Amino acid sequence: MWEFTSPRKIVFGEEALEYLKEIEGRRALIITGKTVRKLGFADKVSKYLEEAGMQIKIFDEVEPEPSIETIAKGAKLAREYAPDWLIGLGGGSNMDAAKAIWVLYERPDMEVGAISPVEKLGLRKKAHLICIPTTSGSGSEATWATIITDSAGRTKLELASKELVPDIVILDPQLPKHMPSKLTGETGMDALVHSMEAYVNQWRNDFSNAMAIEAIKIIFEYLPRVYSNPDDIEAREKMQIAATMSGLAFGNAQAGIAHSMGHALGAIFKISHGRTVGMLLPYTIKYNGKNAIELYVEIAKAIRIQAITNEEYIEKLVQAVKDLMKKVNIPFSIQDIGLDWSTFENELDELVRRAIVSSETITNPRVPDEEECKMLFVYAFNNKEIDF
Repeated sequence: MWEFTSPRKIVFGEEALEYLKEIEGRRALIITGKTVRKLGFADKVSKYLEEAGMQIKIFDEVEPEPSIETIAKGAKLAREYAPDWLIGLGGGSNMDAAKAIWVLYERPDMEVGAISPVEKLGLRKKAHLICIPTTSGSGSEATWATIITDSAGRTKLELASKELVPDIVILDPQLPKHMPSKLTGETGMDALVHSMEAYVNQWRNDFSNAMAIEAIKIIFEYLPRVYSNPDDIEAREKMQIAATMSGLAFGNAQAGIAHSMGHALGAIFKISHGRTVGMLLPYTIKYNGKNAIELYVEIAKAIRIQAITNEEYIEKLVQAVKDLMKKVNIPFSIQDIGLDWSTFENELDELVRRAIVSSETITNPRVPDEEECKMLFVYAFNNKEIDF
């Protein structure tokens, strides 16, 4: 038995932010980062909420890859302010932080690391959650996951509970229009990896498949457009929708080893998430091909690749991914990211240890053992063709 979870309401399209005028409540706590606030987005959200008659407070201390300490600080403010709405505004880090702060606000007896699918949280007694993404990639607005960093242990905590799915999602394409090209490319690749891994994952299902395959088609068509022309509002809107669909896909199936390996790389070497998972995608397609070749063929056909044999479809799909990576400036190997072999080798065993225990590895279509996982990392470092 499985179930499909999604936000109660998704509001999208130009001027979608105006929906905030319809929110009923007394107090709202906006959870965001300093960059998003400097762009004026928090003030814009505040204005609409004030028109709805609400009092506003802003917590703008969320950093990229939010830490346990930041979550504790935000939860303390929430308990003092007692909002009935929490607003996660920004990229995946800000929305993940909002989810975790929400839990500690409603459950002050809990530690962040205790969040799990088997722990009943009892949320929504004090507040509800709205997520407003300003990037197009993480899909956090549509999932029941939150990724929080344990800075001391250099570990990303992969936490989840179905109660964490936001109540309302607002997708306004004017917000991601301000992303720099680098962030547009990296977040777009993150969305592509989400949808492709969801489509071949062991927990795939008919509902997640529908979201994943449509997102893949949109991303291949519109990511190059929006990367080359940031003011293309149609492409912005399409990429926002694709990112949320990707979130619905992997949030109701699972991701895969590009994510588990990418999380390890990002946590240890402080590399952005979209950059790591995007770079790893071609290697993981080739590795997974032995177990999921027909599914990858379906993906290839969906983006209009023509071939004769299944093997040719895989080769052309990998090349299509690489062509997209080149268009949005995603490196092809770990050494291209800027790591030297000595630094990388010193952490290789730790990278493998972290990746191998991830739930995203366990549900991957082909589950690597430690030796295979190490080989994947080494091949990805050297930009070597997968042959095992």
